[in-house]
Amino acid sequence: MADITEAVRTRGLVKRFGQQVAVGGVDLIVPQGGFAGLVGPNGAGKTTTLSMVTGLLRPDDGSVHIGGADVWRDQVAVKARIGVLPEGLRLFERLSGRELLSYNGQLRGIPKAEVDRRAEELLNVMALTGSADKLVVDYSTGMRKKIGLAAALLHNPDVLFLDEPFEGVDPVSANTLVEVLRRYTASGSTVVFSSHVMELVERLCDWVSVMDRGRIVAQGPLDEVRAGRSLNEAFLALVGARGDGDPAGREGLSWLGATPS
Repeated sequence: MADITEAVRTRGLVKRFGQQVAVGGVDLIVPQGGFAGLVGPNGAGKTTTLSMVTGLLRPDDGSVHIGGADVWRDQVAVKARIGVLPEGLRLFERLSGRELLSYNGQLRGIPKAEVDRRAEELLNVMALTGSADKLVVDYSTGMRKKIGLAAALLHNPDVLFLDEPFEGVDPVSANTLVEVLRRYTASGSTVVFSSHVMELVERLCDWVSVMDRGRIVAQGPLDEVRAGRSLNEAFLALVGARGDGDPAGREGLSWLGATPS
């Protein structure tokens, strides 16, 4: 692998929940600039890994560096440089969209006049200007994702982490999110997002890391990981053969679809 400037680097990252090993020694590499996808089946450890990388969940072992800084030794400085849009996003629902952005900006220590300017621009780009004074509790799923992304971008982070950002989002809202993220990465910033939708990752990412059962099983430039196949075909080759159960349905379910006698 050619030398790269690393935006994110983990070494030997481990997380256990009781006897269960959720993440078992992850060495994640994300190059600076552009889109990087973290893909894997449900339960592969993607969310747990991102939670440790972003300082939300303390690892049992291993290290995490963002832009060369240790996440767990210099938490304040690192968190000032990252934005996070977690899965199952929880927002202050009794605030309006505009109030939510204002509150986030003031927590970040941005002068109020600058917060107001950035908030108005983000609301406009996200097509939320007409809903800016509605309470977040009344927002649709797509609107929540957009206001959450606006809040994550407000302080202009170096690296943006998104956990399943397009799940439950309609095509119009998804297109808005993609266009905003492309503008963001065009300046040299980095987006890391997890997904199990291979087509989306293939369309957006130039770098991909594949997780399975708490470990990285492949990572690198998209074309290298695909190796002449579609990403979905490469993904199935890497993680599809489980060796447990009968995923092809060759046995059992003989009753399914049968016409009652």
